[in-house]
Amino acid sequence: MRQLAKLYLIFARIGVLTFGGGYSMLPMFRHELVEKKGWLTDEELTDYYSVSQCLPGIIAVNTSVLSGYKVKQRAGGIAAALGVISPSIVIILIIAAFISNFTDVPAVASAFAGIRVCVCVLIINTVIKLWKSAVSDVASLLIFLAVFALSLFTVFPAAILVAAAGAVGIGLKTARRHSD
Repeated sequence: MRQLAKLYLIFARIGVLTFGGGYSMLPMFRHELVEKKGWLTDEELTDYYSVSQCLPGIIAVNTSVLSGYKVKQRAGGIAAALGVISPSIVIILIIAAFISNFTDVPAVASAFAGIRVCVCVLIINTVIKLWKSAVSDVASLLIFLAVFALSLFTVFPAAILVAAAGAVGIGLKTARRHSD
């Protein structure tokens, strides 16, 4: 029960301290789950995040369910999901009650502009850290470049790109195994 409470509180802290959705939560997921607790590896977090983009629903919730499940099975997934969404629900209810009074205040608009910039920096920082474990050889670099180009110049859904990259990865691994 103690570990479930810890899971809930960690994900609630992530939910409270991040703005901008699942992409902005990735740095905190990594810090809390990989660096501090050691519950996940960089590779596992990258895999969970990739799968979460393919699943219906919110990326942050999907990632929290998969991460919590790894730590404490079904109850862990539930505790993590509740933890990550609880702060948002409370904050949204409070903001909804008062937002119309503050939308025209220049300081509020400026604060949100600054927050958006900060979120971009956090995402770039996390991408650089995850790059080191995800792009480990020429084959993974080529997969990265192909998916990056396709995501920039086409309208393929993320789920298709992730599935295709996974299929290519399986094919390459299988081919390597047979050639050895």
